[in-house]
Amino acid sequence: MIKVIASDMDGTLLGDDHRLAPRTVQAIRRACDAGIRFMIATGRDLNGVKQELDGTGLVCDYIVGSGAEVRDPQQNIISRVQMDMGMCEEIYNVLRNYPVSTIFMTGECDYSIGTPETLEEDMRQNLSVFYSNLTMEEILETEMYRHMKESTRIIPDFQALKDGKINVYKIFTFCCDTEVLGELGRQLRKDERLAVASSLVNNLEITDARAQKGPVLKGYIESLGYTMDEVMAFGDSMNDYSMLSMDFGATVAMGNSEPEIIKAAKYLTKTNEEYGVAYTIEEMLKRRDN
Repeated sequence: MIKVIASDMDGTLLGDDHRLAPRTVQAIRRACDAGIRFMIATGRDLNGVKQELDGTGLVCDYIVGSGAEVRDPQQNIISRVQMDMGMCEEIYNVLRNYPVSTIFMTGECDYSIGTPETLEEDMRQNLSVFYSNLTMEEILETEMYRHMKESTRIIPDFQALKDGKINVYKIFTFCCDTEVLGELGRQLRKDERLAVASSLVNNLEITDARAQKGPVLKGYIESLGYTMDEVMAFGDSMNDYSMLSMDFGATVAMGNSEPEIIKAAKYLTKTNEEYGVAYTIEEMLKRRDN
């Protein structure tokens, strides 16, 4: 019997507008009322999750930063896997050879090497893919844009990270040239210390190899007394692969998922625009009631 539901956010729980639909909120509430524990498992940081959940009344656990950080429903930190600063510098020295934009994520705020002008252009390019259905004027009015601008600090060089003894848990890099990202990803994946995945076609998310959604979810649910067969997990992109390829009770790929995700998962549901998460939860609860 399913006792835990863990879901990715963008492309999965959220629609293409990156918002949480009332039907999805209602389905999750019904699951929680039935005694099922709900968890978010996302590449976003905690503040990025709260942007969409605040006001919904939903109570959940948080696996954020692609698995780099786990928080309980009271938002207390349960675990955090930080990247060694020497490792970060090695990665940055590789990234410098490619025409990519890079953000160092810490959980509290993000850091960008450059100038206010380069950061502004980077944010516009990144969000133009994230919000592909919006005009640039509409993007600049989004909560995501405001959050990125307020939470990102500009530093002159990598040495500033070292001097500040800043704890990085994820490196987020993006570029509109998918061939460049593909080549970069292949190079970085040669390093077994790293986990390298994508949530969108224009990005790479780099963490310590220990910080991946699947193994982190397994460790967390077992610490709470659940077993793998009691977990239902939802996802759509390659940063969900570690979760959907594991032997949880039900691994569910969205109808809009990448082919590798559909192949890895045990089940396929409707797309995020068709409320696939809500539909699957509703169907599961119907069967439990019969």
